Amino acid sequence: MAAEPGIRTAAADDAEGGPPRATRGLTALLTCAMAFSMMQLFLLGALGPRLVGELGISPTVLGLTTTVGFGTAAVLSPVGGRVVDRVGPRRCLVALLLISAVALALIGAAPGAGLLLGAVALGGLPQALANPATNKAILAAVPAPQRGPVTGMKQSGVQLGAFAAGLPLAALAGGIGWRGAVWTAAGTAVAAAFWAARRLPADPPPAAAKPGGGRMPLRPRGHIAWLTVFSLFLGCGIASVNTYLALFGAQRLGLGPTAAGAMVAVLGVAGIAGRVWWSKLAGRPGLGEWLPGWLAAGAVAAALMLAGATSFHPLAWAAAAAVGIFAVSGNAVSMVLVMRRAAAGRAGLDSALVSAGFFAGFAVGPPLFGLLADAGRYGPGWLLVAAEFTAACAISTLWAARDRRATPAGAAA
Repeated sequence: MAAEPGIRTAAADDAEGGPPRATRGLTALLTCAMAFSMMQLFLLGALGPRLVGELGISPTVLGLTTTVGFGTAAVLSPVGGRVVDRVGPRRCLVALLLISAVALALIGAAPGAGLLLGAVALGGLPQALANPATNKAILAAVPAPQRGPVTGMKQSGVQLGAFAAGLPLAALAGGIGWRGAVWTAAGTAVAAAFWAARRLPADPPPAAAKPGGGRMPLRPRGHIAWLTVFSLFLGCGIASVNTYLALFGAQRLGLGPTAAGAMVAVLGVAGIAGRVWWSKLAGRPGLGEWLPGWLAAGAVAAALMLAGATSFHPLAWAAAAAVGIFAVSGNAVSMVLVMRRAAAGRAGLDSALVSAGFFAGFAVGPPLFGLLADAGRYGPGWLLVAAEFTAACAISTLWAARDRRATPAGAAA
């Protein structure tokens, strides 16, 4: 598809060779933005054992933090998509990083559940901006043949955030306390915002509303609707793993807080590799549409391994890696499919609608799991996650089959 109107770039010249330095720099910035957009989620999960102990919150309240943050992101995502389409990705990415820094600073200052929940709600705004802004930047600045790999790399930023939360920041919390670790992340987000402001190409002037046609419908349609529902169930399962994996390791597997957080880091490293690899394949017409179902099937197996880990503890480490390789890669693949098929001028909004489904899943999944975790029933909890991934697999497979029947033989997707 043609490049989206947006940041000014020399993308046409880039298409003649490999990715130039400007494209590599853009990829690094987008990866950083994705990491900070969801850093609070992974920090709350990796530091869960410390938060439960020091703040006196229950596992159910820990899950409620995820519900508040991603519920806010789900509600704001359609509006965020329109804002990105109107004002441009550079402004939105700088705002994303600054708001992330404020949310992280407030989490570090929280004396109890009240301020913690308020800070997490604020952190929903960067999540709502992340996919629309980064996807819009890619469509504007990256030649079409390179968009799949660049998308996979920037989506891996989310898992880079998981790695940072699960290993270096969790280890730092052991030395300077969990509040100091969270404030360190907040300071790094401020530095990233200054970097983005200096290095990202300027946005064009804000677009004026078109008479009689300026308002685009917020209801997802066609393939966007299918990807939104797929993302809803995928998000339910992923959020439960992200939120409770470390707590599961501490309460049921006998791991210390740092070792339990390291399982989140394993998930993050595997997710980086999976998102980069599968996103390359997702750019192939006729293949990309089937990938979400295949990845969801792998995620089902990973959830069943977590259920088995209640009896055979070493399985948990392999399961964490499998969740990263399969489940979290499904979201990156869906973003590639959105960019391949977005209507002209709707890349931000279409990305936001699919993200809204994903965030709604993040809001719904952890509280359901938390009810089981409160009762110490982690085995049934992981079976619930397997059921959610199974639903995602069924929906995406049905869509791919229907799309194949509707697409003329030999036509580009």
